[in-house]
Amino acid sequence: MKNETSKPGFTIFSETLNGRMAMMGIAIGFATELLTGKGILAQLGLM
Repeated sequence: MKNETSKPGFTIFSETLNGRMAMMGIAIGFATELLTGKGILAQLGLM
């Protein structure tokens, strides 16, 4: 197996990490919305 961490661009490692971070962001956004009762845009003052 090649060393996937040393190559720039779209590698399996970087795409897996990006996907996991996106899932965490969505989960944290939903949890914050449940706890505060406001949507994300309302919390940022955009609505």
